[in-house]
Amino acid sequence: MKAKLTILAVLTTLLVAGGHLAAQQPKTLAAFDTYVSEAEARIGRERNSTFLNLESLPSAQRGEVINRLRQGEVVIEKRGNTPEQVPDGLIHDWLGVVFIPHVDIEQVIGLVRDYNRTAQYYSPDVMQSRLESEHGDDLHVFMRLRKHKVITVVLDTEYDVHYGRIDKAHQYSVSRSTRVTEVENPGEANEHVLPPGRDHGYMWRLNTYWAFEQAKDGVFVQCEAISLTRDIPAGLTWVVGPFVNDIPRESLQFTLSATRAAVSGKASGARKQD
Repeated sequence: MKAKLTILAVLTTLLVAGGHLAAQQPKTLAAFDTYVSEAEARIGRERNSTFLNLESLPSAQRGEVINRLRQGEVVIEKRGNTPEQVPDGLIHDWLGVVFIPHVDIEQVIGLVRDYNRTAQYYSPDVMQSRLESEHGDDLHVFMRLRKHKVITVVLDTEYDVHYGRIDKAHQYSVSRSTRVTEVENPGEANEHVLPPGRDHGYMWRLNTYWAFEQAKDGVFVQCEAISLTRDIPAGLTWVVGPFVNDIPRESLQFTLSATRAAVSGKASGARKQD
């Protein structure tokens, strides 16, 4: 117990104090942009071929994954050799899929696209949310995010989001962050945004790529999340590594689980009213 408390103390001190040394260098952002450009080209190819990643799996493995999904599991996997080291930063790339039974694709899209109620569906990870503007299938949205693991970090984020349709049974969306800022003392009278380079570097960028496929008895929902964080200081990987690497995966797991729960709950309520 004493050893565990010592590790937590070191980790907390590093993130709270040492985090102020984090900086978004142009070379860090350029490396992220390069990675995203290559990832989006791959995602585009997959969208036009197999659509869902699980369709590219060998038959036996695909059947096993589908069975797990139909039993209610959220299946998560790491994409590429990530977290990928870039100058003064780390890129995290995770892909997850969930199956939502007894609903149709329009019900799922309707809930995911309801940004004025996102905080209601995805609490406590999303504290506030609102649609800022909408022009057809191109939207700009705001979300205040809360992330907790030993310490709590609150982030104000904005995204450009585009929705697309391949056919009635296959739809997708692309969300790219345009602003990510850390909030100091959220909810207090002295609440303020930390300027770049004075934050903890918990998250500098977050892009998500969604795919929705209609099946006979429900909808498969896939999401790939690509994020950028500060690097891990040399010699402290054993302490900081699990914190930095676990949060992106856990956030994706929560998002997909919450999507399934919210859509299923809303659909169930509608059926009872009928």
